[in-house]
Amino acid sequence: MRVVDRSSKQVAFWLLLGVVMTVIQIALGGITRLTGSGLSITEWDVITGALPPLNEAAWVEEFNKYRLTPQFQILNFEFTLGDFKFIFFWEWFHRLWARTIGLVFAFGFIWFLYKKAFRQEMVPQLIVLFFLGALQGLVGWIMVASGLTGDAVYVKPTRLAMHFILALVLLGYTFWFALKLLVPDEQRMANTKIRNTSLLLLGLLFVQLIYGALMAGHKAANVAATWPTINGAWIPESMFRDTPFLLNFIDNTTLIHFIHRGLAYLLLVITLVWSFRLFKTRGTAYFTRFRQWPLIIVTVQVVLCILSVLTSSGIIPGKWGAFEWRAQLHQLTGMLLMLALVMMLYLVRKENTAA
Repeated sequence: MRVVDRSSKQVAFWLLLGVVMTVIQIALGGITRLTGSGLSITEWDVITGALPPLNEAAWVEEFNKYRLTPQFQILNFEFTLGDFKFIFFWEWFHRLWARTIGLVFAFGFIWFLYKKAFRQEMVPQLIVLFFLGALQGLVGWIMVASGLTGDAVYVKPTRLAMHFILALVLLGYTFWFALKLLVPDEQRMANTKIRNTSLLLLGLLFVQLIYGALMAGHKAANVAATWPTINGAWIPESMFRDTPFLLNFIDNTTLIHFIHRGLAYLLLVITLVWSFRLFKTRGTAYFTRFRQWPLIIVTVQVVLCILSVLTSSGIIPGKWGAFEWRAQLHQLTGMLLMLALVMMLYLVRKENTAA
Protein backbone atom coordinates (compact mmCIF):
# COMPACT_ATOMS: atom_id res chain seq x y z
CA MET A 1 0.00 0.00 0.00
CA ARG A 2 1.35 3.41 -0.98
CA VAL A 3 2.05 5.77 1.91
CA VAL A 4 1.66 9.52 1.43
CA ASP A 5 4.96 10.82 2.78
CA ARG A 6 5.84 14.41 3.67
CA SER A 7 7.76 15.15 0.47
CA SER A 8 4.90 13.80 -1.69
CA LYS A 9 2.46 16.07 0.14
CA GLN A 10 4.69 19.07 -0.50
CA VAL A 11 4.91 18.27 -4.21
CA ALA A 12 1.12 17.76 -4.28
CA PHE A 13 0.50 21.16 -2.67
CA TRP A 14 2.83 22.74 -5.24
CA LEU A 15 0.78 21.12 -7.99
CA LEU A 16 -2.48 22.25 -6.38
CA LEU A 17 -1.12 25.79 -6.30
CA GLY A 18 -0.61 25.37 -10.04
CA VAL A 19 -4.21 24.17 -10.36
CA VAL A 20 -5.53 27.30 -8.61
CA MET A 21 -3.29 29.56 -10.69
CA THR A 22 -4.41 27.83 -13.89
CA VAL A 23 -8.08 28.31 -12.98
CA ILE A 24 -7.35 32.02 -12.49
CA GLN A 25 -5.47 32.10 -15.79
CA ILE A 26 -8.38 30.56 -17.68
CA ALA A 27 -10.72 33.05 -16.00
CA LEU A 28 -8.42 35.87 -17.10
CA GLY A 29 -8.58 34.43 -20.61
CA GLY A 30 -12.36 34.68 -20.40
CA ILE A 31 -12.17 38.32 -19.32
CA THR A 32 -9.71 39.01 -22.13
CA ARG A 33 -12.12 37.50 -24.63
CA LEU A 34 -15.22 39.23 -23.26
CA THR A 35 -13.51 42.63 -23.29
CA GLY A 36 -12.12 42.08 -26.79
CA SER A 37 -8.59 42.55 -25.49
CA GLY A 38 -6.84 39.55 -27.01
CA LEU A 39 -5.37 41.34 -30.03
CA SER A 40 -4.19 44.49 -28.25
CA ILE A 41 -0.57 43.25 -27.97
CA THR A 42 0.72 42.50 -31.43
CA GLU A 43 4.07 40.94 -30.51
CA TRP A 44 5.21 38.01 -28.41
CA ASP A 45 8.16 39.20 -26.36
CA VAL A 46 8.68 36.55 -23.70
CA ILE A 47 11.19 38.57 -21.65
CA THR A 48 10.74 42.29 -22.41
CA GLY A 49 6.99 41.89 -22.81
CA ALA A 50 6.66 41.27 -19.07
CA LEU A 51 6.69 45.03 -18.51
CA PRO A 52 3.88 47.32 -19.75
CA PRO A 53 4.73 50.64 -21.45
CA LEU A 54 6.37 52.85 -18.82
CA ASN A 55 5.85 56.31 -20.34
CA GLU A 56 3.53 58.12 -22.71
CA ALA A 57 5.83 57.70 -25.70
CA ALA A 58 5.92 53.93 -25.17
CA TRP A 59 2.12 53.85 -24.93
CA VAL A 60 1.78 55.76 -28.19
CA GLU A 61 4.20 53.35 -29.87
CA GLU A 62 2.16 50.32 -28.75
CA PHE A 63 -1.07 52.03 -29.79
CA ASN A 64 0.35 52.73 -33.24
CA LYS A 65 1.17 49.02 -33.63
CA TYR A 66 -2.40 48.15 -32.68
CA ARG A 67 -3.75 50.70 -35.17
CA LEU A 68 -2.22 48.62 -37.98
CA THR A 69 -4.33 45.57 -37.07
CA PRO A 70 -7.57 44.63 -38.85
CA GLN A 71 -9.42 44.78 -35.51
CA PHE A 72 -8.65 48.48 -35.09
CA GLN A 73 -9.17 49.42 -38.74
CA ILE A 74 -12.48 47.56 -39.13
CA LEU A 75 -13.99 47.44 -35.64
CA ASN A 76 -12.28 49.74 -33.14
CA PHE A 77 -11.30 52.65 -35.39
CA GLU A 78 -12.83 55.13 -32.91
CA PHE A 79 -10.61 53.94 -30.05
CA THR A 80 -8.69 56.56 -28.11
CA LEU A 81 -5.43 55.92 -26.31
CA GLY A 82 -7.45 55.53 -23.10
CA ASP A 83 -9.61 52.80 -24.68
CA PHE A 84 -6.47 51.04 -25.86
CA LYS A 85 -4.92 51.13 -22.39
CA PHE A 86 -7.98 49.33 -21.01
CA ILE A 87 -7.84 46.39 -23.43
CA PHE A 88 -4.03 46.33 -23.30
CA PHE A 89 -4.16 45.82 -19.51
CA TRP A 90 -6.22 42.63 -19.69
CA GLU A 91 -4.12 40.99 -22.38
CA TRP A 92 -0.91 42.05 -20.63
CA PHE A 93 -2.14 40.74 -17.27
CA HIS A 94 -3.23 37.48 -18.90
CA ARG A 95 0.28 37.02 -20.31
CA LEU A 96 1.92 38.17 -17.07
CA TRP A 97 -0.04 35.59 -15.08
CA ALA A 98 1.06 32.90 -17.54
CA ARG A 99 4.68 33.93 -16.97
CA THR A 100 4.09 33.81 -13.21
CA ILE A 101 2.74 30.26 -13.47
CA GLY A 102 5.84 29.30 -15.44
CA LEU A 103 8.10 30.78 -12.75
CA VAL A 104 6.19 29.05 -9.94
CA PHE A 105 6.61 25.71 -11.67
CA ALA A 106 10.23 26.35 -12.65
CA PHE A 107 11.39 27.47 -9.19
CA GLY A 108 9.32 24.77 -7.51
CA PHE A 109 10.87 22.15 -9.76
CA ILE A 110 14.40 23.35 -8.98
CA TRP A 111 13.65 23.44 -5.24
CA PHE A 112 12.18 19.94 -5.10
CA LEU A 113 14.98 18.65 -7.28
CA TYR A 114 17.49 20.12 -4.82
CA LYS A 115 15.59 18.59 -1.88
CA LYS A 116 15.42 15.23 -3.71
CA ALA A 117 11.65 15.18 -3.22
CA PHE A 118 10.85 13.70 -6.64
CA ARG A 119 10.47 9.94 -6.76
CA GLN A 120 11.57 8.20 -9.95
CA GLU A 121 8.00 7.52 -11.08
CA MET A 122 7.21 11.26 -10.94
CA VAL A 123 9.77 12.18 -13.62
CA PRO A 124 7.77 11.15 -16.74
CA GLN A 125 4.68 12.90 -15.38
CA LEU A 126 6.67 16.08 -14.74
CA ILE A 127 8.01 15.98 -18.31
CA VAL A 128 4.45 15.72 -19.66
CA LEU A 129 3.38 18.56 -17.36
CA PHE A 130 6.07 20.94 -18.63
CA PHE A 131 5.41 19.90 -22.23
CA LEU A 132 1.70 20.71 -21.87
CA GLY A 133 2.55 24.09 -20.34
CA ALA A 134 4.93 25.00 -23.16
CA LEU A 135 2.48 23.78 -25.81
CA GLN A 136 -0.27 25.91 -24.28
CA GLY A 137 1.89 29.04 -24.57
CA LEU A 138 2.74 28.26 -28.19
CA VAL A 139 -0.88 27.63 -29.16
CA GLY A 140 -1.85 30.85 -27.39
CA TRP A 141 0.40 32.88 -29.63
CA ILE A 142 -0.71 30.98 -32.77
CA MET A 143 -4.28 31.85 -31.75
CA VAL A 144 -3.47 35.56 -31.34
CA ALA A 145 -1.56 35.63 -34.63
CA SER A 146 -4.68 34.34 -36.42
CA GLY A 147 -6.43 37.63 -35.67
CA LEU A 148 -3.66 39.98 -36.78
CA THR A 149 -3.83 39.45 -40.54
CA GLY A 150 -6.32 39.73 -43.39
CA ASP A 151 -9.77 40.97 -42.42
CA ALA A 152 -9.95 39.21 -39.04
CA VAL A 153 -11.28 41.29 -36.16
CA TYR A 154 -11.11 38.43 -33.66
CA VAL A 155 -9.04 35.28 -33.30
CA LYS A 156 -10.23 32.22 -35.21
CA PRO A 157 -12.88 30.37 -33.16
CA THR A 158 -11.31 26.95 -33.80
CA ARG A 159 -7.95 28.17 -32.47
CA LEU A 160 -9.62 29.76 -29.48
CA ALA A 161 -11.28 26.39 -28.80
CA MET A 162 -7.94 24.60 -29.11
CA HIS A 163 -6.29 27.07 -26.72
CA PHE A 164 -9.11 26.66 -24.19
CA ILE A 165 -9.22 22.86 -24.37
CA LEU A 166 -5.45 22.55 -24.00
CA ALA A 167 -5.69 24.74 -20.90
CA LEU A 168 -8.32 22.37 -19.49
CA VAL A 169 -6.18 19.33 -20.34
CA LEU A 170 -3.28 20.94 -18.49
CA LEU A 171 -5.58 21.76 -15.57
CA GLY A 172 -7.03 18.25 -15.37
CA TYR A 173 -3.64 16.56 -15.73
CA THR A 174 -2.08 18.68 -12.97
CA PHE A 175 -5.01 17.96 -10.66
CA TRP A 176 -4.82 14.20 -11.36
CA PHE A 177 -1.08 14.25 -10.69
CA ALA A 178 -1.69 15.99 -7.34
CA LEU A 179 -4.40 13.50 -6.38
CA LYS A 180 -2.03 10.59 -7.03
CA LEU A 181 0.40 12.07 -4.53
CA LEU A 182 -2.10 13.28 -1.94
CA VAL A 183 -4.97 10.79 -1.68
CA PRO A 184 -4.19 7.67 0.41
CA ASP A 185 -4.96 4.36 -1.29
CA GLU A 186 -7.47 3.44 1.39
CA GLN A 187 -9.59 6.44 0.35
CA ARG A 188 -10.19 4.93 -3.10
CA MET A 189 -12.96 2.42 -3.79
CA ALA A 190 -13.92 -0.03 -6.53
CA ASN A 191 -17.14 0.39 -8.51
CA THR A 192 -17.00 -0.12 -12.26
CA LYS A 193 -20.46 1.31 -13.05
CA ILE A 194 -19.82 4.56 -11.19
CA ARG A 195 -16.38 4.89 -12.80
CA ASN A 196 -17.73 4.25 -16.30
CA THR A 197 -20.39 6.93 -15.83
CA SER A 198 -17.68 9.31 -14.61
CA LEU A 199 -15.79 8.67 -17.85
CA LEU A 200 -18.96 9.21 -19.90
CA LEU A 201 -19.67 12.50 -18.16
CA LEU A 202 -16.09 13.69 -18.65
CA GLY A 203 -16.30 12.82 -22.35
CA LEU A 204 -19.57 14.71 -22.76
CA LEU A 205 -18.23 17.65 -20.79
CA PHE A 206 -15.12 17.73 -22.98
CA VAL A 207 -17.28 18.08 -26.10
CA GLN A 208 -19.53 20.56 -24.30
CA LEU A 209 -16.57 22.76 -23.39
CA ILE A 210 -15.31 22.66 -26.98
CA TYR A 211 -18.67 23.98 -28.11
CA GLY A 212 -18.62 26.55 -25.32
CA ALA A 213 -15.34 27.84 -26.74
CA LEU A 214 -16.81 27.86 -30.26
CA MET A 215 -19.81 29.79 -28.89
CA ALA A 216 -17.39 32.33 -27.44
CA GLY A 217 -15.27 32.52 -30.57
CA HIS A 218 -18.27 33.08 -32.84
CA LYS A 219 -19.96 35.48 -30.37
CA ALA A 220 -22.92 33.12 -30.72
CA ALA A 221 -24.70 33.68 -27.40
CA ASN A 222 -27.06 36.30 -28.82
CA VAL A 223 -27.80 34.29 -31.95
CA ALA A 224 -30.74 33.00 -29.91
CA ALA A 225 -31.39 35.15 -26.85
CA THR A 226 -34.47 33.06 -26.02
CA TRP A 227 -35.24 30.11 -23.77
CA PRO A 228 -36.34 27.31 -23.77
CA THR A 229 -36.68 27.46 -27.55
CA ILE A 230 -34.11 28.75 -30.00
CA ASN A 231 -35.80 31.79 -31.52
CA GLY A 232 -39.18 30.10 -31.17
CA ALA A 233 -38.14 26.71 -32.56
CA TRP A 234 -37.11 23.52 -30.80
CA ILE A 235 -35.27 22.34 -33.92
CA PRO A 236 -34.00 25.40 -35.87
CA GLU A 237 -34.21 25.12 -39.65
CA SER A 238 -30.90 26.78 -40.44
CA MET A 239 -28.61 24.32 -38.63
CA PHE A 240 -27.24 22.70 -41.81
CA ARG A 241 -27.27 25.58 -44.26
CA ASP A 242 -23.50 25.63 -44.89
CA THR A 243 -21.50 23.53 -47.31
CA PRO A 244 -19.60 21.33 -47.00
CA PHE A 245 -21.86 19.63 -44.46
CA LEU A 246 -19.24 19.11 -41.73
CA LEU A 247 -18.39 22.82 -41.74
CA ASN A 248 -21.70 23.43 -39.94
CA PHE A 249 -20.35 21.78 -36.79
CA ILE A 250 -17.64 24.40 -36.33
CA ASP A 251 -18.94 27.41 -38.24
CA ASN A 252 -22.75 27.44 -38.18
CA THR A 253 -23.62 29.51 -35.12
CA THR A 254 -27.17 28.16 -34.90
CA LEU A 255 -26.01 24.54 -34.85
CA ILE A 256 -23.22 25.37 -32.40
CA HIS A 257 -25.77 27.05 -30.14
CA PHE A 258 -28.14 24.06 -30.45
CA ILE A 259 -25.42 21.50 -29.62
CA HIS A 260 -24.13 23.53 -26.68
CA ARG A 261 -27.62 23.75 -25.17
CA GLY A 262 -28.44 20.10 -25.87
CA LEU A 263 -25.28 18.81 -24.26
CA ALA A 264 -25.99 20.95 -21.17
CA TYR A 265 -29.39 19.26 -20.73
CA LEU A 266 -27.89 15.82 -21.35
CA LEU A 267 -25.15 16.40 -18.78
CA LEU A 268 -27.73 17.56 -16.24
CA VAL A 269 -29.96 14.51 -16.69
CA ILE A 270 -27.12 11.95 -16.60
CA THR A 271 -25.52 13.64 -13.60
CA LEU A 272 -28.87 13.61 -11.78
CA VAL A 273 -29.40 9.88 -12.39
CA TRP A 274 -25.75 9.11 -11.58
CA SER A 275 -25.93 11.11 -8.36
CA PHE A 276 -28.83 8.99 -7.09
CA ARG A 277 -26.53 5.99 -7.44
CA LEU A 278 -23.71 7.87 -5.70
CA PHE A 279 -25.93 8.78 -2.74
CA LYS A 280 -27.02 5.14 -2.34
CA THR A 281 -23.46 3.80 -2.50
CA ARG A 282 -21.41 3.27 0.64
CA GLY A 283 -17.87 4.40 0.07
CA THR A 284 -14.81 5.94 1.63
CA ALA A 285 -14.80 9.18 3.62
CA TYR A 286 -13.41 11.08 0.61
CA PHE A 287 -16.09 9.62 -1.68
CA THR A 288 -18.87 10.58 0.74
CA ARG A 289 -17.45 14.08 1.13
CA PHE A 290 -17.20 14.88 -2.59
CA ARG A 291 -20.02 12.89 -4.24
CA GLN A 292 -22.61 15.70 -4.13
CA TRP A 293 -20.45 18.30 -5.88
CA PRO A 294 -20.93 17.25 -9.54
CA LEU A 295 -24.71 17.59 -9.23
CA ILE A 296 -24.49 20.92 -7.41
CA ILE A 297 -22.07 22.40 -9.91
CA VAL A 298 -23.81 21.16 -13.06
CA THR A 299 -27.14 22.57 -11.78
CA VAL A 300 -25.54 25.97 -11.16
CA GLN A 301 -23.89 25.85 -14.56
CA VAL A 302 -27.14 25.14 -16.41
CA VAL A 303 -28.86 28.01 -14.57
CA LEU A 304 -25.99 30.35 -15.47
CA CYS A 305 -26.18 29.15 -19.07
CA ILE A 306 -29.87 30.09 -19.27
CA LEU A 307 -29.31 33.46 -17.60
CA SER A 308 -26.38 34.20 -19.94
CA VAL A 309 -28.51 33.45 -22.99
CA LEU A 310 -31.41 35.58 -21.77
CA THR A 311 -29.14 38.59 -21.12
CA SER A 312 -27.12 38.22 -24.32
CA SER A 313 -29.47 40.55 -26.21
CA GLY A 314 -28.16 43.38 -24.05
CA ILE A 315 -24.51 42.96 -25.05
CA ILE A 316 -22.80 46.28 -25.73
CA PRO A 317 -19.37 45.89 -27.38
CA GLY A 318 -16.60 47.12 -25.11
CA LYS A 319 -18.90 47.31 -22.06
CA TRP A 320 -18.95 44.92 -19.11
CA GLY A 321 -22.50 44.13 -18.07
CA ALA A 322 -24.85 41.44 -16.79
CA PHE A 323 -24.12 39.07 -19.68
CA GLU A 324 -20.36 39.27 -19.19
CA TRP A 325 -20.61 38.51 -15.46
CA ARG A 326 -22.85 35.52 -16.05
CA ALA A 327 -20.79 34.23 -18.97
CA GLN A 328 -17.63 34.45 -16.87
CA LEU A 329 -19.25 32.56 -13.97
CA HIS A 330 -20.58 30.02 -16.46
CA GLN A 331 -17.04 29.34 -17.66
CA LEU A 332 -15.78 29.08 -14.08
CA THR A 333 -18.39 26.49 -13.15
CA GLY A 334 -17.44 24.50 -16.25
CA MET A 335 -13.88 24.25 -14.93
CA LEU A 336 -15.08 23.33 -11.45
CA LEU A 337 -17.36 20.64 -12.87
CA MET A 338 -14.44 19.13 -14.75
CA LEU A 339 -12.33 19.07 -11.58
CA ALA A 340 -15.19 17.49 -9.61
CA LEU A 341 -15.56 14.74 -12.21
CA VAL A 342 -11.80 14.16 -12.29
CA MET A 343 -11.91 13.85 -8.50
CA MET A 344 -14.69 11.24 -8.64
CA LEU A 345 -12.92 9.38 -11.42
CA TYR A 346 -9.79 9.14 -9.29
CA LEU A 347 -11.63 8.10 -6.12
CA VAL A 348 -13.53 5.29 -7.89
CA ARG A 349 -11.51 2.70 -9.77
CA LYS A 350 -12.57 -0.39 -11.65
CA GLU A 351 -13.48 -3.47 -9.68
CA ASN A 352 -10.84 -6.19 -9.39
CA THR A 353 -8.13 -3.72 -10.42
CA ALA A 354 -5.05 -2.94 -8.36
CA ALA A 355 -4.81 0.59 -6.98
